[in-house]
Amino acid sequence: MSFEIVGREGPFAQQRFPVGDVPITFGRHASNSVVVVSKLASRFHAEILPEGGGYVLYDRESSNGTTVNGEPTASHVLRPGDLITIGDEVFCWEPSETQEASPPVTQLFVRPGSVSGPVMNVTVSGGGPVGLAFALLTDHLLGGRASVTVYDARWTRDNGRVVWKNEKQGNVRRQQVVTVQSRQYLNLSEEMQERLFAPGAYTEMWPSGADSIGGRGPRNIRISRIEDVLLEMASERPGRIKLVPEKFNVTGDPNALDDTHVLAVCEGSRSRSREHFTKKFGQADTSIYSLDGQHLEDVVLGLRVKSKLSDPATVLLTVAQNRYLLNSLEGQGFLNMRLTDAEAQEVVGIDPVRQVFEQCIGSRPCVMARDGEDDDFSCSTHNSLFLPSLIKGSPLWKRVRQGLELFGVPESDLKAVTAFRLSMVQRPRFTAELRPPGSKNPGTYGFLLGDAANAIHFWPGRGLNSGLASAISLARSLSSAWNGRPFRDSDFIRHEAAMSMLQYRHKSRAWKAMVTAADDGSEIAIKDKIAQSIETAGSNREADLETLLERLGSIRERLSARIPGMPDDASLRDHLGGLSDETLRSLVAGGPWDTLTVGGEEVDIDIFYREEAEAAKG
Repeated sequence: MSFEIVGREGPFAQQRFPVGDVPITFGRHASNSVVVVSKLASRFHAEILPEGGGYVLYDRESSNGTTVNGEPTASHVLRPGDLITIGDEVFCWEPSETQEASPPVTQLFVRPGSVSGPVMNVTVSGGGPVGLAFALLTDHLLGGRASVTVYDARWTRDNGRVVWKNEKQGNVRRQQVVTVQSRQYLNLSEEMQERLFAPGAYTEMWPSGADSIGGRGPRNIRISRIEDVLLEMASERPGRIKLVPEKFNVTGDPNALDDTHVLAVCEGSRSRSREHFTKKFGQADTSIYSLDGQHLEDVVLGLRVKSKLSDPATVLLTVAQNRYLLNSLEGQGFLNMRLTDAEAQEVVGIDPVRQVFEQCIGSRPCVMARDGEDDDFSCSTHNSLFLPSLIKGSPLWKRVRQGLELFGVPESDLKAVTAFRLSMVQRPRFTAELRPPGSKNPGTYGFLLGDAANAIHFWPGRGLNSGLASAISLARSLSSAWNGRPFRDSDFIRHEAAMSMLQYRHKSRAWKAMVTAADDGSEIAIKDKIAQSIETAGSNREADLETLLERLGSIRERLSARIPGMPDDASLRDHLGGLSDETLRSLVAGGPWDTLTVGGEEVDIDIFYREEAEAAKG
């Protein structure tokens, strides 16, 4: 008589696995016959051996034990109807339905809802949009051949569901609006596209450009929607993607990678996992993004606002200067203000009770929301208030109000403030063998994705687009390279090339958004040129106004075919009339976006993956 292992409870429910004349092993390690994706299962948990004309189940000294019919056991002669519990899974020992001799099982790597085949264990450190997109794309392309576990401390559990923490729990800037290029969103799965970009969930305020495919323009979408939709999609695949609401602790757990073939580091620009593996990925170089030997850094004040301007007016005013940048969805979003070094020193909070300064807004960063009672901007985490808004005559706060006026934002519609620091480094590599294969581990390759790989300048969406491209590239490389055997460096030549291209293109463009030409022709930081202009403001207001109007007219002429409805000269003159001499001078001095220099050919990772792209579409 032949027998089968039949899943009764857990992700393997209703699946049947034939039993032959060779041992059947259970556990988390990929070399097992039945790979049980559960924290309660040990790497090598249990096995079934043919003995004396029957079959015997042995526990392999697992951490949480093996039970048969509810009783713990070290060994048990199996009889029809026996229920075997391993981790979260319950299997039943049953006679084969066909009563025919089953073929020998040599390697039955299985996972829920899949076809047979070797299972690749993937760990994702950081479950933001890039990490979740990579997890979903990997699952989409490899199906039952990948088991993905995603870690993120910004999640919590709510009635059994994994959800995003709110601002009071430390999760900030979820209301930021980002611009996703069609080159990226068209490479997501159809389901991801449909659910992310449902009617009313996005707008198209920016003109199409070199990154627009088939005439499809870039789309503005709130980062919270991307996070919520992707997390919800991942939650709908409990047997395929596991979500862990905690930080991945590679530094504190020496066995964290024992069963892992792939570690995707998506934690952000301050990734602890990446720093833990610095010897593998190499030390980042700051010199290429330095001036006079000083690593260049921008500090940006983020103002959550609701603008009364139309999208065409917002685009025109944003492109014409480098001081303020508004990216919004139906008027609501963040107005980013580039700060001078002196202004950055003012970005502090104050604890009114202890009467001490707090650096929470400038260094962590925290979001300070407007208090409903006193109308102050307060940090609920550190019980501090935004100092510049409290000081009458604060130079920074006056300039904040000028930015609000420039973009038609009543001060009452400024709802919160935050700040973030931006600096870039050159990374030597993005792919590394973290552990070679051994007798007790499959070998682990690590990959830097998203901001952990390439933190980009503050234009909302540049980092996300680069991150999505890197996630798409890696998922495609893995889907074509995975065959159950240990990976090799040669499996990731295309991915490493794509990452290097992304670094070169996006960071070279970002650098042009940080520096400009000084009067003597040398490079100078835009923030420093703005600082110089503040010192000389008021010398010739009318000339500054005319220069700015001429610049706006030139930009309008260039963009009018793609963005109808931009304001005319009279409207612009009236709109700018209320700005101070200092503000006009800083807008002129900072210069417009250098669209000619930063424009041109974009990185097309499809050139490396034509066959994979066609297969995915099919």
